[in-house]
Amino acid sequence: MNFDLTEDQRAIRDAFARFVDERVVPQAAALDEKHAFPRELFGELAGLGFFGMRYPEDVGGSGAGLMEFSLALAEIARGSMSLAGAAAMQSLMGTKFLHMLGNADIVERLFKPALRGEKIGAICMTEPDAGSDLGGITTTAKKVDGGYVLNGRKTWITSAPLADFFTVFAKAGEEKKMTIFLVERRFEGFAVGREIHKMGVWALPTSEVGFSDCFVPDSHRLSREEGDGEAHLRKTLAEIRIITGAMALGIARAALAAAVAYAAERKQFGKAINRYQAIQFKLAEMATELEAATQLVHYAAWLHGTGRPHHKEAAMAKLNASEAAARICDQAARVLASYGYAMEYPVQRYLRDVRFTLIGGGTSEILKLIIAKEVTA
Repeated sequence: MNFDLTEDQRAIRDAFARFVDERVVPQAAALDEKHAFPRELFGELAGLGFFGMRYPEDVGGSGAGLMEFSLALAEIARGSMSLAGAAAMQSLMGTKFLHMLGNADIVERLFKPALRGEKIGAICMTEPDAGSDLGGITTTAKKVDGGYVLNGRKTWITSAPLADFFTVFAKAGEEKKMTIFLVERRFEGFAVGREIHKMGVWALPTSEVGFSDCFVPDSHRLSREEGDGEAHLRKTLAEIRIITGAMALGIARAALAAAVAYAAERKQFGKAINRYQAIQFKLAEMATELEAATQLVHYAAWLHGTGRPHHKEAAMAKLNASEAAARICDQAARVLASYGYAMEYPVQRYLRDVRFTLIGGGTSEILKLIIAKEVTA
C-alpha cells in the first residue's frame, strides 16, 4: 500500500488550496458572523467542478475518486466549515440518490443543474424522535392512484431553506419499510419549517421540513421497489463517513496553523511562548494527532478506491478524525488563552464548527458500536 499522492491528486489539492486561500479565508469570518449562506463561493465551487467530482463525465462530472474528493473537501473545510458542509451536501448526500436511481427527466432537470450549482439539493432522514435509529422514522408514504401521499416531519435538514429538491426517506407499503422519494420544493403539502439556530456553522442554514398530505408522483419514487431504502443507504454511508473525516482534517489543520502562528508571535517573560516546553508539548501532540488522523482517513479512501472492504475502516476514520479534530481545536484555543475566546481570532470559530463533524455521519458512540461489531464478529 502506497499513500504517496499522485501528481494529479497533488494538483487537485493544490488548486483547491489556492482557491481557499484567495477566496474563502478572507470571507469566512464575515459570512459566519452575518449568518450568510456563501452563495457566491458556492457558485465558484460549481465552476471549479467540485460538485461533479464524484460523478462520471457523461452526466457532467469528472469521475474523480474519493481520495481526490476528500483532499479537495479538506481544503474547503480549512477555510470554512459552513461552505464545506454545503458543498458536501450538494456533491454527495443531496444528489447521490438522484444519480443512482433517478429517471432521465430527474437527471436532466434537477441532477445536472445541481452539478452546475443552478439547483440545490438536500436529504431528509433525521426526525425529532429518530436520529441514529433510522428504523424508527415515522414519516409515511401511502400509495394512491398515480403516486404516494407523504405525511411526517423531518429535522436537522442541511440547506433546507435554500434547497430546490429533497431526497426523503419514508416508510411505505404494508410492511412499512424505508423507501426513498424525491420531493420538489414546489410540491403542494411540502413546507420548510423553523430554522434551527446552532452553536456553529452559522453560514449553513438548517431547518425542519414537513409533509402534510404531500402528493409525490410515481416518477419520483427513487426506490426501485418499496422498502429498498436501507440497502441503498448502506452503499453511501462509508463515503459519508470518510468525507466527514476529511472535513475534520481540514478544520484541525486550520486550528493547528493558527496555534503555531500565534505561539511564534506571542511573547511572555521576554521570549515567544513557543520556546516554552508547555506550549511545545501541546503543539507536538496536536501535530501527531493530526498526522495519525490523516493517515487513517487516506487509508479508508484508498480502500474505497481500490474496491476493498472498508466499512469498518470508514467508521474508524470518521471516529478518529472528528474526535482528534475536536481535541486539536480545544488545544489551539488553550494556546491562544484569552484570545482563543475572542471573536477577532478564528480559533473560536474552529472550536464551535468542529462539533459539526462529531455529529455528521454518525455519532462517536454509534461508530464505536459499528467498529465493535466488526471486531467481535
